[in-house]
Amino acid sequence: MALADTLAEAWYGKRAAPWWTAPLAALYGGVTRLRRRLYRAGWLSSVRLPVPVAVVGNVSVGGTGKTPLTIALVEALRARGFRPGVVSRGYGGAETGPALLGERPDPARFGDEPCLIHAAGTPVAVGRDRPAAARLLIEAGCDVILADDGLQHYRLRRDVEICVIDGARRFGNGRLLPAGPLREPLARLDEVDFRVCNGGDATADEVPMRLEGGMARALHGATVQTLDAFRGQPVHALAGIGHPERFFDDLRARGIEVLAHPFPDHHAYSPGELDFGDSLPVLMTEKDAVKCAAFAPPQSWAVPVRAVLPEAFFDAVAAKLVQARRAS
Repeated sequence: MALADTLAEAWYGKRAAPWWTAPLAALYGGVTRLRRRLYRAGWLSSVRLPVPVAVVGNVSVGGTGKTPLTIALVEALRARGFRPGVVSRGYGGAETGPALLGERPDPARFGDEPCLIHAAGTPVAVGRDRPAAARLLIEAGCDVILADDGLQHYRLRRDVEICVIDGARRFGNGRLLPAGPLREPLARLDEVDFRVCNGGDATADEVPMRLEGGMARALHGATVQTLDAFRGQPVHALAGIGHPERFFDDLRARGIEVLAHPFPDHHAYSPGELDFGDSLPVLMTEKDAVKCAAFAPPQSWAVPVRAVLPEAFFDAVAAKLVQARRAS
């Protein structure tokens, strides 16, 4: 079993964590606390942009639904009169930036999540220097910046912090990396403006979110059909996301016989990895589809999802951004 699988099983209660993870977690926690204190004291500099900034992130590793939430926020803020843009590190891409995504961006250069967000009609900039990348968006006319996966990127000052929580797995054993799945201690949740719970049962202080789908889009051609068309038949299901089982379980819940093919998050696919030696349909997430469309077999389908949240949440985020704009 790979080390990553061993650790994941320990984090979510299927086995004990290896002994050596405890001292490394203590070291990691010390470095994390020191880094935050240095930013708060001004020993490490942070950048204030001339427009409001909202960050979307999490305190745990793995997929929690940040990208669908970011896309939903962009749409909601547009509807409320903002001109939002998204800044990203561009993880998994070769571009160090800062760079704006143009027409038909290459995921190998910019990363899969930025390309997926851009495909929704959103201005996106990537770069290791996120403040510099964000300035490109401001020059392009954006009046609010959303930082995708930016909760721990303290160099970019923020006006709103949104933490996304996996409603099914929550925080695992509640320990810091590598003994557990946490990037920061759970006390960090007390400092964010909004906690969004993706699936599961949201607590009283969390905003409920669900991912809504039900359709499949052919990667070759313009055909769109419901997932019910695959009910009762075997399909190859492909997922290179933080929590592949979420995708597989959603398909199984629709009566689809899933032949699961999990891959690491942000996996760079090769054509041979989609050659399963038969003509069964291949279903994949949209995040995987942006990387596989050029060489996917003819029977391949993307399964899009959209984040659904209360309108009151979007109103509250917009109100904080307006307040920040007036204060600047």
